[in-house]
Amino acid sequence: MYKAVQAMQVVAVRAVRAVRVRARMGALARGDAGMATAEYAMGLVAAVAFAVVLYKVVTSGAVSAELQSIVKRALDAQV
Repeated sequence: MYKAVQAMQVVAVRAVRAVRVRARMGALARGDAGMATAEYAMGLVAAVAFAVVLYKVVTSGAVSAELQSIVKRALDAQV
């Protein structure tokens, strides 16, 4: 479960970074100095929403059972 939370954090950070990069590229094209507070807030909200959706999917019954199955097979594997 901890790995899933870490994965979601990584995804959220990457999403925020991607929004920042896109905003900077747009700012360079427009000649603006940086991203406005409203744009930053919307990017952050989008990243958090994506992380929540990913968390719900990973913790759903079917996905959770499949992840447990994968871990069990990995632990039972013979070398």
